[in-house]
Amino acid sequence: MAAKVFESIGKFGLALAVAGGVVNSALYNVDAGHRAVIFDRFRGVQDIVVGEGTHFLIPWVQKPIIFDCRSRPRNVPVITGSKDLQNVNITLRILFRPVASQLPRIFTSIGEDYDERVLPSITTEILKSVVARFDAGELITQRELVSRQVSDDLTERAATFGLILDDVSLTHLTFGKEFTEAVEAKQVAQQEAERARFVVEKAEQQKKAAIISAEGDSKAAELIANSLASAGDGLIELRKLEAAEDIAYQLSRSRNITYLPSGQSVLLQLPQ
Repeated sequence: MAAKVFESIGKFGLALAVAGGVVNSALYNVDAGHRAVIFDRFRGVQDIVVGEGTHFLIPWVQKPIIFDCRSRPRNVPVITGSKDLQNVNITLRILFRPVASQLPRIFTSIGEDYDERVLPSITTEILKSVVARFDAGELITQRELVSRQVSDDLTERAATFGLILDDVSLTHLTFGKEFTEAVEAKQVAQQEAERARFVVEKAEQQKKAAIISAEGDSKAAELIANSLASAGDGLIELRKLEAAEDIAYQLSRSRNITYLPSGQSVLLQLPQ
């Protein structure tokens, strides 16, 4: 009797384990920010896109392919040429995500690694097309315009593959060694020219100052001559008195000057 009970329990446990395995294989989870595409062994890829949550499928017949639909960054370096035939090294940073409703078409026509297959090629194509419209100098001075043009063209191109570009930005822009050296030489030449121009302007200002000073001296001499002609020697005597007064004032303030009364030997107190 006990053997029959244990046998029944074993069969029940086996049946429960098999049922649990079947149920577990018939369930799958789609995490937040992800979508699932169902591949059916008999009907192929289904057009229905499954959202987030836990879902059922037919075990061994259907298979879920999970796609990340959140924005992801990717850096694409490209070496191309400008309008004036200068080598340009550009790195483009892209934030991309797939269009959820087009996931079945993306999986069927491109595959799960759609970003590896699509983004490098279309980015290189668009960058070479846009950069070729600008000179090397314009790429620096009009960088915002170049970035906007690349973003517009690349967004339109990516949409044909079912991709959304949330952001496109130029993160790195450099030129060849020859162009960089030429720019540095130009900057040095401009600085030298500015320095030379400053020296010339300084000399001109000094020349003007000398002319003004000479004109002032000439005018002063003319005024003095006119004063002498009108006042005679009185002006000279007045200037002498003013000079003598100034000398006496300066001597009175000096500690090294001692005044002795005339006719007396004050310091030694000697008889005359």
